[in-house]
Amino acid sequence: MDRKCFADEIRYQRMSTQELRESFLVDKLFQPNVIDLCYTDADRAIVGSAVPGAESLRLATAKYMASDYFAERREIGVINIGQTGSITVDGEKYNLDHRDGLYIGRGNKEILFSSENAAAPARFYILSYPAHTEFPTTHIKASTIDPVQIGVNEEANARAIYKYIHLEGVRSCQLVMGLTELQKGSIWNTMPAHTHDRRTEIYMYFDLGKDDLAFHFMGMPDETRHIVIRNQQAVLSPGWSIHCGAGTSNYTFIWGMGGENQDYGDMDMVGMKQLL
Repeated sequence: MDRKCFADEIRYQRMSTQELRESFLVDKLFQPNVIDLCYTDADRAIVGSAVPGAESLRLATAKYMASDYFAERREIGVINIGQTGSITVDGEKYNLDHRDGLYIGRGNKEILFSSENAAAPARFYILSYPAHTEFPTTHIKASTIDPVQIGVNEEANARAIYKYIHLEGVRSCQLVMGLTELQKGSIWNTMPAHTHDRRTEIYMYFDLGKDDLAFHFMGMPDETRHIVIRNQQAVLSPGWSIHCGAGTSNYTFIWGMGGENQDYGDMDMVGMKQLL
């Protein structure tokens, strides 16, 4: 398990491009036949992936967690961006099709990831936060989620928001999670930008073509920076930072949050004139 130590809002202003990437970018996800995990200091989030092949992959604890098993004091959200696979949680098997999700509650000891076809594997995106209570493990079928349509073509930000784990849906201790899909011709997500000091947010960009990029904007409103993102990479966003992005084509991203509350609309909006 790698570890990312967030720079504070003062030190990050003096960072080079490489230093910013080392602190905020998670670029080693979705390697075949392994579980890749990254532990972050902010809100003790863990972000990662599992791409099982012919053999199942077991989610194990790590030194940073100081626990006997991964979910001893944690909850987990998973979304499958690959082909059909399954997750077995303490002996109960959940079959996940493309874009299906699974919420795994605190206290589950054995978690196994499998692909139905090793030649066309599942690609499980994993996000975890500490949890102080238990909620039931729940399968979230993508086909049952009614998207919220927002944005307009004229502003290149027409997009559909799919909420998986949230107050009005599958319940959790503090994790909020879902995905946003941009329509063809739209490239901007979450603009105007916003911050929310009460919680960390993590974006994982996917459905980008092999020659496409996304530019993720971060930093304080009057001291912005950008990080170049390629397909199936994630970026960490501390509470003091704006977070928005634009791509060379439309794309999809998974968003996830953890912190003081679970209110999806808890945002401190930043006006266009404030951005520098």
